Amino acid sequence: MKHIPEIDVYIRFCETDAAGHVNNTSYFIYMEEARTKFFEAIGFGRSERSNVDFIIASTQCDFLAQSYAGENLSISTSVAKVGYKSFMITHEIKTSDKGAIVALGTAVIVCFNFQAQETVSIPSGLRSVLEKCLAAV
Repeated sequence: MKHIPEIDVYIRFCETDAAGHVNNTSYFIYMEEARTKFFEAIGFGRSERSNVDFIIASTQCDFLAQSYAGENLSISTSVAKVGYKSFMITHEIKTSDKGAIVALGTAVIVCFNFQAQETVSIPSGLRSVLEKCLAAV
């Protein structure tokens, strides 16, 4: 299995708010980018998963410290739980220079059949890869 990448994000001024720190909504964009890279790394990127579709059932972020425009963040992604139809991904967002944790996030992802508009069980190939990632945590 490929190494799960840690991604780096440069904070642009437009991602900050009137208080001068990163706006809370920007962290969800950073986590989405990290999830995209995670799925590519495990072989289930958009172009590679012709028979598997996902939806986000829940996402949350706990903000622990402030970050500012011009800083770099590092985001690591892990598999926290694998269920029957869903799995949970966690994200740790740190400052690149000091390694200080600024936010912790989760996403519950559900396998979904868009044609039938219903949840489906995690396909065995994906389950196997997710469980290997879970074991590495």
